[in-house]
Amino acid sequence: MPFKPLVTAGVERVLNTFFYRERALKPARQRLQGKVLRIALKEFASPLVLAFSERQVDVLGEWEGEADCTVITQLRVLPGLRDRKQLTALIRSGELEVQGDIQVVQNLVALMDLAEFDVAELLAPYTGDVAAEGIGKALRNGVFLVRHGFERQQRYVAEVITEEWRLAPGALEVAWFAEETAAMERAVEAFSQRLDKLEGK
Repeated sequence: MPFKPLVTAGVERVLNTFFYRERALKPARQRLQGKVLRIALKEFASPLVLAFSERQVDVLGEWEGEADCTVITQLRVLPGLRDRKQLTALIRSGELEVQGDIQVVQNLVALMDLAEFDVAELLAPYTGDVAAEGIGKALRNGVFLVRHGFERQQRYVAEVITEEWRLAPGALEVAWFAEETAAMERAVEAFSQRLDKLEGK
């Protein structure tokens, strides 16, 4: 089933707001002009297609023609594409599969890297500048709190598993075990050498 028009229209509006508003981004946009990028997300049955032109990007739920490039990935990987340094690592790890002209993806990542995504800018036409800035700040703080809370929970779970439930050894126990294993290996090697000497006599 293709993406609903409401979803494609929303994505299209966001991308056009950030990619096509500033003149400074024009050289980066021109590299994508006339290109078609198909994004196949594993969580969805149908791909999302980005068709770039001089004045805008069209986001489509259905596309009969050939795409210059197809990207196969998961939804959680998409935010990582804002950092062009991560692109190669994502491809190597298999989290991002690229079929066709890889330069299309590289140019899109470069454009995303240059564009400044600001929630307040999207909300300003509907809520006014002051309210949009307040909502944007609240969302940024919310994301920080969620991330901080998640990291704290990860630490807590790790401590419970190693200290309370004893399902996994602690760091000191792992180090001690490695040291004991190495000592045992040395003792076996020494014993083997002595045995060889005795057999030689």
